[in-house]
Amino acid sequence: MALEQTPPPKRSLGLWMSTALVVGNMIGSGIFLLPASLGAYGGISIIGWLFTSLGAIVLALVFSRLSKMMPKTGGPYIYIQQAYGDFAGFLIAWGYWISILATNAAISVAFVSYLTVFWPALATNSLLAAGVALTILWSLTLVNSLGIRNAGFVQLTTTILKLVPLVLIATFGLLYFDVENLKPFNASGESPFSAITATATLTLWAFVGLESATIPADDVRNPERTISRATILGTLICAAVYILSTIAIMGVIPSAALATSSAPFADAASVMWGGWASYAVAAGAVISCFGALNGWILMQGQMPLALARDNLFPAIFKRTSKTNTPVAGLLISSALVTILMGMNYTKGLVEQFTFIILLATLTCLLVYVLSAMAELLVLIKNRQQISGRKLLKTLVLSLLAFSYSAWAIAGSGEATVYWGFLLVMLGVPVYVWLKWQHNRT
Repeated sequence: MALEQTPPPKRSLGLWMSTALVVGNMIGSGIFLLPASLGAYGGISIIGWLFTSLGAIVLALVFSRLSKMMPKTGGPYIYIQQAYGDFAGFLIAWGYWISILATNAAISVAFVSYLTVFWPALATNSLLAAGVALTILWSLTLVNSLGIRNAGFVQLTTTILKLVPLVLIATFGLLYFDVENLKPFNASGESPFSAITATATLTLWAFVGLESATIPADDVRNPERTISRATILGTLICAAVYILSTIAIMGVIPSAALATSSAPFADAASVMWGGWASYAVAAGAVISCFGALNGWILMQGQMPLALARDNLFPAIFKRTSKTNTPVAGLLISSALVTILMGMNYTKGLVEQFTFIILLATLTCLLVYVLSAMAELLVLIKNRQQISGRKLLKTLVLSLLAFSYSAWAIAGSGEATVYWGFLLVMLGVPVYVWLKWQHNRT
């Protein structure tokens, strides 16, 4: 028996809050360490950034077009379900939901890690660190449970605050730029093609989350237009910030020193403005984690809500409050995140936790590779809507997005793809059980 649904309230997310959701979810903790990983390759990694940014923009265009065709809560799940059917939609959404839970556990831990700059005891007291991480997780779960507008306000505020140190370094860093720091241009010892491929694979993870505005579609004002604009605008903002800040840091810190840096943004700030600036950057990293966690907690309730509405997830996940918020889904998801975080604070399971995060990232790539061809498949199913020009444009865009996504999956490594496939397949018995339960009612 279907549960009675509360009529949707006034849609709460406009263009800027939706854009903040995209930017805030993409810019998390990773960008503050990524320049150090790229330092081993030298200035050639900037070309890798450009290549990845173009791929991300193509994917953003795909999601922009799909959001106009199907502006419903669930985003990628809806697109894949409409194009490939219930089973494919469920499997991808299942893997994506798990990736969200793992991401939230990782961001909670990263938040505490950056906070140690101001609270050193967190680095040595695991119980205290776990307590702080759980406090932040459940506080933001409460914020999201009170309504998506509250979550959107927090997201907009933290996105603005997290962009400040990144933009300052990306702009003022050019005043301290020394072209000699970019030499050798290719420090990897590999061929230019191999170096660009490696750096493009590394930078890809910084764009995971570009689809975020599509997921809470029922809460977005004028979704056919707003989601499309927010997705493209958010991706362009992130691409500009990523590339300019990396160029600035590589121009300030020699590649050899950058490759061994544990806090490249803080080190660059210290060179430019003195030791106090490193604390400002550390504060920016804390805020960045806080904002990213808020945005992904919003996602962890919306995805199972979309599945449950189609009877592809337990009915409890489609229960909503007076503000149309999936409170039960948020609470259950955060309880599972708490378990994952416990794994991180248990010494013997740290490696397993890290591997789960790696697999979770792969599930996002699976979403991208199937979404790339979804519009083309929907058009084929509805032949009366096809015009020659529209079909050609969709075909070109779909093939570009598919090729880029497939290449990214290949770059993840054989072990990751192997175990990621098994992780997604674990959803098969869940799907069968849910179908059996639904047929009994």
